[in-house]
Amino acid sequence: MAGYQNIFTRVQVHAPPYDGVPSEQHELWPRAGRPFFSYWLGKLGDAQIGPIHLGTTGIASLLCGFIAIEIIGLNMWASVDWSPVEFVRQLPWLALEPPGAEYGISLFPPLNDGGWWLIAGFFLTASIVLWWVRVYTRARALGMGTHVAWAFAAAIWLYLVLGFIRPLLMGSWSEAVPFGIFPHLDWTAAFSIRYGNLFYNPFHMLSIAFLYGSTLLFAMHGATILAVSRYGGEREIEQVVDRGTASERAALFWRWTMGFNATMESIHRWAWWFAVLCPLTGGIGILLTGTAVDNWFLWSVKHGVAPAYPDVFPAVTDPAGGAP
Repeated sequence: MAGYQNIFTRVQVHAPPYDGVPSEQHELWPRAGRPFFSYWLGKLGDAQIGPIHLGTTGIASLLCGFIAIEIIGLNMWASVDWSPVEFVRQLPWLALEPPGAEYGISLFPPLNDGGWWLIAGFFLTASIVLWWVRVYTRARALGMGTHVAWAFAAAIWLYLVLGFIRPLLMGSWSEAVPFGIFPHLDWTAAFSIRYGNLFYNPFHMLSIAFLYGSTLLFAMHGATILAVSRYGGEREIEQVVDRGTASERAALFWRWTMGFNATMESIHRWAWWFAVLCPLTGGIGILLTGTAVDNWFLWSVKHGVAPAYPDVFPAVTDPAGGAP
């Protein structure tokens, strides 16, 4: 008989393989694959692997994603003169850059001056949007709510702001993020410096608060359920409609700890909203940067968010105008 285990999942269910609830099978690529079990994946989650239902949108998404990755990868490989060794060695620093500022928002810049970036961005965006359609339609086919799809849409919003919407408003593809590991991190640092430090952007503040808040909520919730799993706490739906000793103990712990507790249902709404609001507010902050606010530090000083730097040096005469 399986005993209670803490933190690490030791109990694996090896019941007869389950193909899933019936759903429509009218697509070109219906549900496929014979289920099997993996001991090591069972350490992390359900031991059953498959079947999988990619469907038409899933196959199209994977195809578009493959084309995008191929374009990015081959351009990076070409930048090191097709050397496999240098490609592997320099991969974290390689990039596919957007078109230069001189091309504005032209749809047909030279391929080697940003054209490949536009093509790769088109296919990557198509891949992501098609995968969103797949997530939404699979949820509807299974009679589920569409909460996962709308959470995914929040992340897509931030992606589109960074690579499409803001560059359009700024009138230049050069404002977009390059493809690459360190290059996109360098872009983030340069972007913050250029516009007066994003730390003073109130929507960036909100985004970070929701980022840290969601991680804290998920950790608190996961820890609570593990702590009461010996009392059946993982059967949360049952605890929602028929409160048992697991939810009573969990509620009592948090009321004793901080004076307030979420319920077995509301904690998921708390965590969902915190996670979704992270990219939503972040996208708003990025969208306002350069379009409405040129310098977030000066904006925060003007509006009383941050103090101005003290005048520790005497005024310097402007050599061009003569006035200090």
